[in-house]
Amino acid sequence: MLAEAHLSAIIQSSDDAIISKDLNGTVLSWNPAASRIFGFAEAEMVGQSIRKLIPHERQSEEDDILSRIARGERIKSFDTRRCRKDGTEIAVSITVSPVYDKAGRIVGASKIARDITAREEGQRALFESETRFRMLADNISQLAWVADATGAIGWYNKRWYDYTGVPVGSTDGWGWDKVHHPDHVERVKDHFVRSIESGTEWEDTFPLRGTDGHYRWFLSRAKPIRDERDRILFWFGTNTDVTDMLEKEEQIRVLLMEVNHRSKNMLAVVQALARRSGGNDREFLRRFENRLASLAANQDLLVRRGWSTILMDELAEAQMAILGQDSRSQVQLVGQSVTLSPRAAEIIGMALHELAINALKYGALSVPGGKVALSWAEKDDSFTIDWHESGGPEVHMPEHDGFGTTLIRHIPARSLNADVTLDYKPTGVHWSLHCSSETARKLAS
Repeated sequence: MLAEAHLSAIIQSSDDAIISKDLNGTVLSWNPAASRIFGFAEAEMVGQSIRKLIPHERQSEEDDILSRIARGERIKSFDTRRCRKDGTEIAVSITVSPVYDKAGRIVGASKIARDITAREEGQRALFESETRFRMLADNISQLAWVADATGAIGWYNKRWYDYTGVPVGSTDGWGWDKVHHPDHVERVKDHFVRSIESGTEWEDTFPLRGTDGHYRWFLSRAKPIRDERDRILFWFGTNTDVTDMLEKEEQIRVLLMEVNHRSKNMLAVVQALARRSGGNDREFLRRFENRLASLAANQDLLVRRGWSTILMDELAEAQMAILGQDSRSQVQLVGQSVTLSPRAAEIIGMALHELAINALKYGALSVPGGKVALSWAEKDDSFTIDWHESGGPEVHMPEHDGFGTTLIRHIPARSLNADVTLDYKPTGVHWSLHCSSETARKLAS
């Protein structure tokens, strides 16, 4: 009796529906969990057919269950759907076992039903998430892949296989070197290994072999995926085809070189006309030719930079290059790699050129012991350049302003909306320019 009471307590307190029925499917017992899961009270189901819970299209399941129970088979757990009292369907996992009397005859069945709605919803959410990921990963234009914390790749998207034509799984691990160009593969692998070891984002550009046997250039990046403890779990990487972009950049570079060549030819024509028109005024011709050379130096720098932004340190080096080795050694350059627009670089470059020529002819660079300190800085959205001369001959204020003063003071002040000072101190010329960083970077060319 104690064992029966204990068993009854287990059945009554179980979270699973425990139901017994005869060989015709008539319900004989119905525990409280069955009421919670299906919504029917015990009085509503005892004496009723179990088919009341089974959707119309699944009635054959009960036929199969009853016939197998009659043969003494145990029905292992399987997932199916059953009806609640309100007509809604519920996902359940069912196990059915035969019930024997004291004589060993099969007289019915014991059924255990577990509500698996939460599990199915989780599986459905996981499936939908995987489907969305696959849809995204297989339809982006990039080749995509995922590596483990050691850098071994375990998954590629469809684009990878479409492009490379390799069998699925053949490039897993470190097998991707099969489709890399032999001239680049060691460099790429070394760079990738260093990024994996340091845990820093990886970026590189290299050719990959396509299914047609030809190589195309790809810009590749990989980002570490970390857990809440900042440990790297995976690396997510992409390869973006940049072949067409690189070819267009090369075409633009060639065109810019051609424009530069033609422009220099035009400057040469202007120089020739100036020589023929200037008569015997050699000083005029010398200064005019120097200014043309400054324009040419600026233009060379612009072409090398793709006619985009120019770095201030590169501009200063280009303009000081005209001084020659000895005089150049007397100039100290100090400053950050501040970016300038092409027009701002042209204006500042001409001013620096004029200052350098004047220092070479009259100022600190006209004697071996003279010094020039050229510095620049960007701070709080302002850009400042300073030119300080020292150690040269005593400086005197010029008697009149020439075109050189216009290049040094007036054009930068007007074009850059800058505060420009030009101080002829006896100890050395001091020139400074102060404008907003936005003006220096975004001035229209």
